[in-house]
Amino acid sequence: MKKMGLLLTIYFTLFGINTTRAQSNHKLWYNQPAQYFEESLVLGNGQMGASIFGGVHSDKIYLNEATLWSGEPVNANMNPDAHQYIPAIRAALKNEDYQLADSLNRKVQGSFSQSYAPLGTLFINFKHDNPPENYYRELNINQAISRVTYEVDGVKFTREYFISHPDQVMVIKLSSSKKGALNFDLKFESLLKIKRQTADNALKVTGYAPYHAEPSYRRDVPNAVAFDENRGTRFTSLFKVKNVAGQISTTDSSLIVREGSEAIIFVSIATSFNGFDKNPATEGLNDQALALEHLNEACEKTFLELKKEHQRDYQSFFNRMSLNLGETDAPDLPTDERLKRYAEGKEDKNLEILYFQFGRYLLISSSRTKAVPANLQGIWNPYIRPPWSSNYTVNINVEENYWPAEITNLSEMHLPLLNFIKNVSVTGETTAKTFYGVGGWAACHNSDIWAMSNPVGDFGNGHPVWANWNMGGTWLSTHLWEHYVFTRDEEFLQHRAYPLMKGAAQFCLEWLIEDNNGKLITAPSTSPENLYLTPDGYKGATLYGATADLAMIRECFIQTIKASKVLNIDKDFRSKLEQSLARLHPYQVGKQGNLQEWYHDWKDADPKHRHQSHLFGLYPGHHITPAKTPVLADACRKTLEIKGDETTGWSKGWRINLWARLWDGNRAYKMYRELLNYVEPDGRRTSSAQGGGTYPNLLDAHPPFQIDGNFGGTAAVVEMLVQSTESEIRLLPALPDVWADGSVNGICARGGYEISMQWRDNSLNKLTISAKNDGKTMLISGDKTKAINLKKGQVLEINW
Repeated sequence: MKKMGLLLTIYFTLFGINTTRAQSNHKLWYNQPAQYFEESLVLGNGQMGASIFGGVHSDKIYLNEATLWSGEPVNANMNPDAHQYIPAIRAALKNEDYQLADSLNRKVQGSFSQSYAPLGTLFINFKHDNPPENYYRELNINQAISRVTYEVDGVKFTREYFISHPDQVMVIKLSSSKKGALNFDLKFESLLKIKRQTADNALKVTGYAPYHAEPSYRRDVPNAVAFDENRGTRFTSLFKVKNVAGQISTTDSSLIVREGSEAIIFVSIATSFNGFDKNPATEGLNDQALALEHLNEACEKTFLELKKEHQRDYQSFFNRMSLNLGETDAPDLPTDERLKRYAEGKEDKNLEILYFQFGRYLLISSSRTKAVPANLQGIWNPYIRPPWSSNYTVNINVEENYWPAEITNLSEMHLPLLNFIKNVSVTGETTAKTFYGVGGWAACHNSDIWAMSNPVGDFGNGHPVWANWNMGGTWLSTHLWEHYVFTRDEEFLQHRAYPLMKGAAQFCLEWLIEDNNGKLITAPSTSPENLYLTPDGYKGATLYGATADLAMIRECFIQTIKASKVLNIDKDFRSKLEQSLARLHPYQVGKQGNLQEWYHDWKDADPKHRHQSHLFGLYPGHHITPAKTPVLADACRKTLEIKGDETTGWSKGWRINLWARLWDGNRAYKMYRELLNYVEPDGRRTSSAQGGGTYPNLLDAHPPFQIDGNFGGTAAVVEMLVQSTESEIRLLPALPDVWADGSVNGICARGGYEISMQWRDNSLNKLTISAKNDGKTMLISGDKTKAINLKKGQVLEINW
């Protein structure tokens, strides 16, 4: 055996194989329990979410359900006379009275959104007399399973957790290596109104969410959280223990296991939510019956059957893509220590892969509920008044959540957002009419599960800089076209996407007015959350012709025109769009060489502001490119240089994509590394000045936690490797120097293609491309091009 070990060592040395255990690209692991939420490990099946702390004496698990929100169906006609102030605002703008325009714009506001609610906390309290040894906690994103192991008094204790989408339950397996050593109590607490009862080795919890919850940034307003037993969404949570050996007993609010060796805990959750337009208290689903049905069906199966089906389902999505970035010398460290080491500038290619794949894991885990997209915190929130209400922030954040959906081969996860857009269009028709006096449909800064579409601000109490933006529907509509160009699903385009795209375009058509030069602009307009400085020193938000508005309208018009041509319908409407597109006020390059954010070449109140909405045409839009609009691309580059790289987590995610679209792989990679900058948990940080980055559990730090940065970072990795339009695919357009050798499998490209490729020495080596439909495209890598024409199902292999 010694001789064999020596021979293996010589072999590994001669052939340059690193025998040190390399860092995993699919596991998060730690050698201590979580103390704060930002250290917990999150699980989800697209509807139920869990944040697992893994404590030894008490395991705390935050539980969430995607449809459990405060509120009830919104009254879209909440401010029916708001549109009557539009002429006065336009008159003030025409007179360059921006202060008056800001003041009047407050008249065009409605209510705030509702909040995503926490279901409650599951506690599993263990009876251990002594401290643990050899503690280990992990999340395996290849399996969507979390595990905890440790030893107490020579006995090994093991926990395994997963949330099954096929069976709609959470399953927790607890075991001990010594017979009779497993002793624990199971309890549940909630910030909502609940009742508990026990029977048949099960704990039943029923309750209801508040019918109203004020945003946390409104601080100590009266009745910030309002409950009424006859209003609000109902929910049922069932906890049942099945054990192989041992004793089970109950109190009126807990389950007790003594002298066991193994126990299986089932968690089944359901709510009464029955649609955005249904009262959950009077027209809701039977949450008790649903939760019981799922529990009973799951309990009929063995743990191994549940686990196998869970993995089959999850891996059918996750395994579609793989990424290899070459050799790594990074040592095997816990994930939090790994992040800290990486922040020192040290190499860890597998951490870069892990972060990328973790974004895909999060999307699968948070976005599988019909018409209920992943929110600002995905589906993981412990607060009754969470940051920014854990809502749908439509001026970037909910869209950023879905940037990786199509390109990382998770098109099905896009569907909750696409179905949600239909809901928003319903209330959005009333918003367009009552707030703006036009047709079509509109959405504004915020939305929620009730598909709220009005401008927020509490009827005049909000600053127009964030409250009055109204291009949310315009931006959301671009996701419909994106889904089509990746899938080439004409039935989807005709029956679902195009009517919504047309409605968004109709709103824009009627909202546009002429400026003094006969060009079309929006008025009033704002640029998301940014302020301008006029030459006379006024700091304002309301203006006419904000570049971001016009960028989104351009993209909306371009896509709706294309959709009309594909379907060969609406020729007259298409003609109106084409005429208006040609008349839009053009982009302007400022005296600093930057792309102007404002109609005039004004300064920003904050030159390094986190938002860069006026660069929409570069990304996520497609009408600014280095190849076709080099002057505008250079102006975008200058804008990013002025803003700098230090910003919030989600903003870093956006800027990485922007640098990739400028084909600057090294700058994109620099910011990708900075996105992974280690950020202490909120409860441990001593300063609020720390910028964006990544928490110990790899969740994005705005700070606080927002999931959009994770998704932006994942999308950016693909943008560095592949960029596409309906007619061309660019391969390795922004490859960083440090990723000199690598391979990727399963990237999706517009036009309906799937790509796998290898590269060596920063150049494309081998390519495999398969077609989901008949089509032609142009492949581009470096200075080489190749036109291809593939039939549906055809696979082409190319040695580049």
